[in-house]
Amino acid sequence: MQYVRDMSKAAKSPRATSPSDAQESAAGTRAATQRLKMRRELAAAAMELFATKGYEATTVDEIAAAAGVARRTFFRHFRSKEEAIFPDHDDTLVRAEAVLNAAPPHEHPLDTVCRGIKEVMKMYAGSPAVSVERYRLTREVPTLREREIASVARYERLFTRYLLGHFDERDHHDGNDDPLLAEVAASAVVTAHNHVLRRWLRAGGQGDVEAQLDHAFAIVRETFGSGIGAGRPAPSSAQNEPQAPAARASARGDVVVAVARTDAPLDEVMRTIQDALSKG
Repeated sequence: MQYVRDMSKAAKSPRATSPSDAQESAAGTRAATQRLKMRRELAAAAMELFATKGYEATTVDEIAAAAGVARRTFFRHFRSKEEAIFPDHDDTLVRAEAVLNAAPPHEHPLDTVCRGIKEVMKMYAGSPAVSVERYRLTREVPTLREREIASVARYERLFTRYLLGHFDERDHHDGNDDPLLAEVAASAVVTAHNHVLRRWLRAGGQGDVEAQLDHAFAIVRETFGSGIGAGRPAPSSAQNEPQAPAARASARGDVVVAVARTDAPLDEVMRTIQDALSKG
């Protein structure tokens, strides 16, 4: 598998951390934690009201009151009431992108994407009861279903950009389907994840969802992984060098010694051996 990794982002020497930097970092972490805590509290209040009063009958003011905050606090965290039942997607998207950015150079990009989308599954699996109830609501309320679809589309765009980033989209020639495979593979990873997630949610959040996800990803990798990079041409320096024969053989007394590349066609190997025998 050959692919191109952007080498422009070379590792830089770490800058010494000052006490003020550490304080700012700690303060930022606390603020992010408080933000997520409030978003989850608002989401819990919204889901409870949706379940008891119904989605259409529930107002933003009621959600804010149930969470013990003012209306303006609600709108600092969510733009609408349907957005309130998806409090973790923004943070999960950041974590998934962090997995992609920290990928080791030797890792197949499709494996990296599979690891990245596991952050999404962790979000759902972390609160099975909440996830199951949210799934029920999205099935009943078209507006929530549309919001969920929009959230899924963000992940798919992230993973597609990542895979395409390892290939030259302008490098279209006969036999090189990498750009096409990158987009299809990204969609396949997201589809596999969503299939496993729905099955787990329909089962009430029961079962080893991680093992199910690994099985689904293995199918995706088997289907697409070996194809990505197969159509890329050899580097220009290698193209200018004479290519070694696929197979060669020589007769030494009563023994024929043959050496062949693992990708050499069988008929070429046999023909080379026969030629050596006839000359011996």
